Amino acid sequence: MGRRKKIVEQCERLMDEPEQIRNIAIAAHVDHGKTTLTDNLLAGAGMISDDTAGEQLAMDTEEDEQERGITIDAANVSMTHEYEDTDYLINLIDTPGHVDFGGDVTRAMRAVDGALVVVDAVEGAMPQTETVLRQALREGVKPTLFINKVDRLISELQEGPEEMQERLLSVIREVNELIRGMTEEMEDIDDDWTVSVEGGTVGFGSALYKWGVSFPSMQRTGMDFGEIMELERADKRQELHERTPLSDVVLDMVCEHFPNPVDAQPRRIPRIWRGDEDSELADTMRLVDEDGEVVLMVTDIGVDPHAGEIAAGRVFSGTLEKGQELYVSGTAGKNRVQSVGIYMGGEREEVDRVPAGNIAAVTGLKDAIAGSTVSSVEMTPFESIEHISEPVITKAVEAKNMDDLPKLIETLRQVSKEDPTIQIEINEDTGEHLISGQGELHLEVIGQRIERNQGIPINTGEPIVVFREAPQTESREVEGISPNRHNRFYITVHPLSEELVETIKMGEASMDMPEQERREVLQDAGMDKDTSQNVEHIHGTNVLIDDTKGIQHLNETMELVIEGLEDALDDGPLAAEPVQGTLLRLHDAKLHEDTIHRGPAQVIPAVRNAVHNALIDADIKLLEPIQDVRIDVPNDYMGSASGEIQGRRGRVDDMYQEGDLMVVEGVAPVEEMIGFASDIRSATEGRASWNTENAGFQVMADNLQRDQIMEIRERKGMKLELPEAIDYI
Repeated sequence: MGRRKKIVEQCERLMDEPEQIRNIAIAAHVDHGKTTLTDNLLAGAGMISDDTAGEQLAMDTEEDEQERGITIDAANVSMTHEYEDTDYLINLIDTPGHVDFGGDVTRAMRAVDGALVVVDAVEGAMPQTETVLRQALREGVKPTLFINKVDRLISELQEGPEEMQERLLSVIREVNELIRGMTEEMEDIDDDWTVSVEGGTVGFGSALYKWGVSFPSMQRTGMDFGEIMELERADKRQELHERTPLSDVVLDMVCEHFPNPVDAQPRRIPRIWRGDEDSELADTMRLVDEDGEVVLMVTDIGVDPHAGEIAAGRVFSGTLEKGQELYVSGTAGKNRVQSVGIYMGGEREEVDRVPAGNIAAVTGLKDAIAGSTVSSVEMTPFESIEHISEPVITKAVEAKNMDDLPKLIETLRQVSKEDPTIQIEINEDTGEHLISGQGELHLEVIGQRIERNQGIPINTGEPIVVFREAPQTESREVEGISPNRHNRFYITVHPLSEELVETIKMGEASMDMPEQERREVLQDAGMDKDTSQNVEHIHGTNVLIDDTKGIQHLNETMELVIEGLEDALDDGPLAAEPVQGTLLRLHDAKLHEDTIHRGPAQVIPAVRNAVHNALIDADIKLLEPIQDVRIDVPNDYMGSASGEIQGRRGRVDDMYQEGDLMVVEGVAPVEEMIGFASDIRSATEGRASWNTENAGFQVMADNLQRDQIMEIRERKGMKLELPEAIDYI
């Protein structure tokens, strides 16, 4: 206990020295060794025993994480490290690698300034490596690279020095290609953020055996790769660990090469906040001013059985203290801070204050959700955190005992506060609730936690795939007439380009941003100038353009027009699935003089019908979610592995040798991938490893459209005959 108290005191002392603070995340593809590496860093900082580091998985604090052997929740820890006679405070977030929990990675990147990307030396850069790099760079977070499991190249694959050097260099090249491609268009990144051995931004080693090297560490210890290979082959791993401990190599790299808050915040604030850059508040955030107004960006919500809800996030300005009354963006009134603290892995240590530049854990912010801006003055909130993938699987959940229903509803609301990538639909009438998430595992974990942590026995339905609807051509002008026949709206629709859809999906163009800036972004993505000037509303990836001229009463009716539009787009005309990628033009409108005759009951149905009829005229089709699939498998099972993809309406795009394994890459519909885990194990006698990555939506094959639409309509209790105009399906 004495040692822990001493570490907390050291952290508190360094909190007021922003130049000596490093806020970092460890990110990687699943099973590349992030949590094992974090154990080493905790041991190096004296927080856990050196003997158990690598096996303890101290940051996997939840029971299901220990059982499954994967990180599910991002976990925070504060530690100290001495580098070149200076003490540093390192606030670290260990993030999940599994694609289903990518939302945690995105949110963690908002809180940090540097990302240590871990790559398996044998597998190289994998799909999720690319995703976590993209998540980091989009948030203006600087990367460094640690190549893990180098021991396997030496002991298992018996590679010689030249062969091994070439393999490691190819991993560095791969990562640098990704970084170059992603930073080319980022005007606020002046420096070259690629990584290099000579520059000291690449480390190598084995998290499992606790040794690591980098160019600076080799110069310091006098060790070279030849000697490392000899010790590894002679099984002298303990000696290797003692002579060149992994924690020193990585933490030295963190202190030397990651920016401190004073360097990072002036660059990051304009990227993540669209408030007035000439204001006093902007200055205090850029200067990391601990005496300024309090500004906290909440990146994570957790629940402590004793303390209740805990909001974790980055303090960009001011100093957090117990008893403060703070605003939470998007809510009325103020919340009172009950306590402030820092994280020590699974434990939270209360402290008196947390100044700007640090990551804090706060209780009492009952209105906050992941993504909230919390401040001592009312302010423009931070940009919403854009998650790269959207929910593709839904499950129905209901309480086994009706008495548990109120508790289940409360728990589901809590789940959506903690994880914004989960979408919850609560039906208080039927008691059946729908949870939509990133994949089967995502929903399975949520279900287990409801039962285990909350003690609510539940029944869950079979996984249901989330579809989309999208127009394929341009429609004619369609008229929508209100029930009283006094109001008319004239609308056309046509598909948006992929580039525009991607720009909107990534949050690069939104109604929250200044109009001029939004126009420029949309024009850069291919929208013509006149259209970009008339954008009235963006809903999902759909855009409404107001092409009308001087229509009386339209201004005060526009709110209802937008409501009708959103209503129509949330439930498309084919199967009430969400519509995406549509440009809608309002060309003209005829409105009744009297307000009472153009109320919600008149305008909303008129607009809804016009939108649906225009979409049908534009040959709207059903889109299904697809996944990229990668299978690593011994040569003898390659046929079985590729057969598993092809037998699921999938397509094999590539097959190649990598080390002693064959890699099969392809795509397949999410619906067909349900149950894939057990089938691929059977087909390859358990010898395959695989991963999937959500890859968006594609138009479903014409011959499957009608059956799928009817199946969804039946499940939703809709009419089983399609409107006559949908004769093209």
